[in-house]
This record gives sequence, structure tokens and C-alpha cells, in this order.
Amino acid sequence: MANSQEIPKIPIINLSTKNLNPGSSSWLPACKKVQHALEEYGFFIAQYDNVSSELDKQVFDVLEQLFDLPVETKTRNTSDLVFYGYVGQLPQAPLHESMGIPEATTIDAVQSFTNLMWPSGNKTFCESIHCYAKLVSELEQIVDKMVFDSYGAQKHYEPHVGSTTYLLRSIKYLPPNTNNENNNIGTNVHTDKSFLSILHQNQVNGLEIQLRNGEWLSVDVPPGGFVVMAGDAYEAWSNGRIFAAKHQVIMKGDKTRYCLALFSFNHGTTHIPEELVDSEHPLQFKPFDNFGLIHFYLNRASAVQMTESSAKAYCGVRLST
Repeated sequence: MANSQEIPKIPIINLSTKNLNPGSSSWLPACKKVQHALEEYGFFIAQYDNVSSELDKQVFDVLEQLFDLPVETKTRNTSDLVFYGYVGQLPQAPLHESMGIPEATTIDAVQSFTNLMWPSGNKTFCESIHCYAKLVSELEQIVDKMVFDSYGAQKHYEPHVGSTTYLLRSIKYLPPNTNNENNNIGTNVHTDKSFLSILHQNQVNGLEIQLRNGEWLSVDVPPGGFVVMAGDAYEAWSNGRIFAAKHQVIMKGDKTRYCLALFSFNHGTTHIPEELVDSEHPLQFKPFDNFGLIHFYLNRASAVQMTESSAKAYCGVRLST
């Protein structure tokens, strides 16, 4: 862990829509801040007041209701992609339990998940989760636009957004077992396979991110803050400029941590923009399929390999020596 004298200042960027106006004199400098944060740290904390304090409270209230359901109910949340469905009762991560809602920005998908968990219905859960997912997907698209604009790749933005799909994962982390010092792992070390992951928590910390220099940073998220993190897909799209940081969750204290994670993935083939390839930045990645990257990651046999970024192994250009 980095000592107190070496801990960098985590970038905090205000992305509330009332402060953002594409085309204004402040837009491009703000875009460059986002670009710098994702290149140097792989993440930043967004201030985003479009999610009201009332909605914020409501979504965490309904998350508690969700995880209080019987295990046999929660395991109805199934998927061919492991992390799209229910994950829990894992010996290597005993404090972790999570469920996925694909296409959570559509009311039909959230209603379908709600009906699966509550056959008699749960209107509050459905409406609050759908509203939350819609608002946070708008934050994700703001960040995308800022990234594309900062690299001069504006013409690629609309096709990119048009092929984006969202997964919302609801996650619960129990407090560590005080009788077992090693029993504090909430999530093992990994990089995300998404373009972006947007994490929001109930003010119980636990996220740790590895910096470029190899040191680990405990992330203290301010109230209402959203952690915006780049995944392997953005690393490849950016021709290696954006940093997909390894991260983990280590639980401390005696409080349960609830977290919502919105992941953005893309359908179809993603091409590396020509604006990001030049003599100083030769092509590092071939065109790739985001879901192909996910399957490649899940099919890798070595647990050690699974902690590394998968993008270079999946679609990296092999330079001749």
C-alpha cells in the first residue's frame, strides 16, 4: 500500500450536466482532464448530481430487499456469461454476492428481472433501478463523448454509442470474519472487460486500485461520488493510451457494503480510430469483438492470467523482432 507521503490526489471531476456544455470554452479543457485521469490512473471520481439524494437512498433500500431474498430465488438470475447472472457462495470470495441485469436501461429488462425475483411484483424496485440505470448510462455517454472529443475522434462517437449495451450489477459485500484475518476478500484482483465501469456505493469503502507504479491505493469515495473506471476494451480502442487498472475489494470494519456497477460493452467489431495511430503511437491492437474478449477472458485456464489485462493477449498486434 502506498504510504501517506506518496498517495496521489485522486482526480475528482464535476460532470453534472448543468456544468457541461459541449462547444463552450470550458468543454475541451474538461475533456482533457478526463483523458488525463484515464491515461494516468485508469479511473477518476465523478461528481454527478443528476442522481438525486432521494433516488440514491431508494436504490440502496431496494438493494437490501433484493439480497434479503432466499438464495433459491436469487439463483434464478442465470446467464451463459458467468458475471451476468447470480454469483455467490464462492470459497475464494466468501463475502461477495452479486446479480446482473442486462440491458438495465430498458424498462422491459428491469421488469423481467423484477418479475423473476418477485413474481407478485415490486414496483418500487423496478422503477428506481430503471431510473438509476438510465441516469448513470447518461453519465457514461458524457464520459465517452469527452474521451472521443479529447482525442479528436468525434466522428466515431455516434456509431460507438449506437452499439453500446449496459449491464447493471448489484453487489453485496459482507463485513470480514473477525475470526479469520484472511477472510476479507470481497472481489479478487482483476481488470474489467468493459469500455467503462461506473461504481456507486453506500458509503462503505473497500475498493483498492493498483496504480501504474504497482502500488495499491485505497479509494475513499466522497458522498454521492461515482467511480468511473476504464476497462480492457477502452485500453484496446485507445491504442494503449488509456490504462485498464487492476482493482480488488478488501473489506474492513463491521458494515455491509452495497455497490451498483454499470458496465458498458459494445456489440459488433470495434476498430481502433485512425486518429489514435501515428508514428509515435504505432498500431498496438487489431479490430476486436468486445464479447469475444469476454469469452476469451472467461475461458483462460490460469488464475494468474485472469488478473492481467486480457486485451493484449486477445487482440494485441504481435510486433516482429
